[in-house]
Amino acid sequence: MEIVDNPKKEKWNQICSRLTSSYNQNEEIVSKIFKDVEKNGDEALIKYTLKYDNVSIKDFLVSESEISNSIDIVDFQLKKAISVAYNNIYKFHSAQKSKKIIVETSKGVECWQKKYPIEKVGLYIPGGTAPLFSTLLMLAIPAKIAGCEEIIVCTPPGVDGKVSNVILYTAFLCGIKKIYKVGGIQSIAALTIGTESIPKVYKIFGPGNQFITSAKQHALKYNVSIDLPAGPSEVLIVADKTCNPSFVAIDLLAQAEHGKDSQSILVANDKDVIKSVLNEINKIISKLNRKNILIDSMKNSKFVIFNKDIDAVNFINYYAPEHYMICVEKKQFYIDGLKNAGSVFIGNFSPETLGDYASGTNHTLPTSGFARQYSGVNLDSFLKSITFQKISKDGIKNIGPHVELLAAAEGLGAHKMSVSLRLKEIQND
Repeated sequence: MEIVDNPKKEKWNQICSRLTSSYNQNEEIVSKIFKDVEKNGDEALIKYTLKYDNVSIKDFLVSESEISNSIDIVDFQLKKAISVAYNNIYKFHSAQKSKKIIVETSKGVECWQKKYPIEKVGLYIPGGTAPLFSTLLMLAIPAKIAGCEEIIVCTPPGVDGKVSNVILYTAFLCGIKKIYKVGGIQSIAALTIGTESIPKVYKIFGPGNQFITSAKQHALKYNVSIDLPAGPSEVLIVADKTCNPSFVAIDLLAQAEHGKDSQSILVANDKDVIKSVLNEINKIISKLNRKNILIDSMKNSKFVIFNKDIDAVNFINYYAPEHYMICVEKKQFYIDGLKNAGSVFIGNFSPETLGDYASGTNHTLPTSGFARQYSGVNLDSFLKSITFQKISKDGIKNIGPHVELLAAAEGLGAHKMSVSLRLKEIQND
């Protein structure tokens, strides 16, 4: 880990760099797999699943019996915890529904907007070292609230060729029936192109490693939309002497345990704060089950000191963190100064972990600085807006002459005539 004291702005880009590779670096392998899936369909999926997941899968669709069996297998207390998370996520995302508003922009000119669900969506649920059933909650619940007609889930199989029972139970709870045992680049290709067994979708959701992120970006070339670039996890915590060092330490480690390419940043106004947090990290890290991953990922961490709050705020906005925790006395200053972040956690008792699971907000968030231009997943992510206008004779009489002038100024004669013909007919009535 690196400690940096009051860095100048010209150094910020280097400090804020992530370990993620660019799309261009992964393009060759991504493009190769997409072309193979496009040509060979399920046969290509079988090949890459054997190559990357070390398991031979012939039938990718999870059976109804596998889903129903998971109901009895999953621990009762875990089911209760999942229900708490489900209810909070459902409540928060349901509240995001918007009402139709009709606006009369001019006399006789009515305009309105209506939102419609995206009919077919694909949800990528990471497996690997930690099957993330929580991600299924975060994506399936708003998809259901939005009214998406077809919801397809892809998740990597384990070495036994099966999907985690907790993921299957969560799918059952969310009313998802189409779950496929496939992960990696090949799963994104299947959702993008379609195969004999996996349907093509219109939009793909879900976080993943650098290859999943690159594959989603490649899907755009096939006219398939994506939620956002969600790569390796990251957290930035701003802390002062009012923080609890052990809380800050475990929250930095909690984000780092996602993977070796995760990144944890601490911004503080005092070297003693950093020293206290480091002491706590050293105490805690050896007790955790993912110690080896943590040791590697914490090498990517940066501890940055800023004497001035305004410099700290500017640095935080420059970094644009996926998760942003505020553990300082001047909380409102850091809230008011915020421009870029995926999700914000305010105060010593608002750990990022609660947002990961059960506070109700969505944990599928922009990483790698994309919080400058992307929002995290929300209800609108599963909707599209269509605008309407209804114009009466009075309406075209009011704005028609102006539109004639505008069209003529752009040299678009047919546009002008479209209005002129109607105005002439009204005059002749």
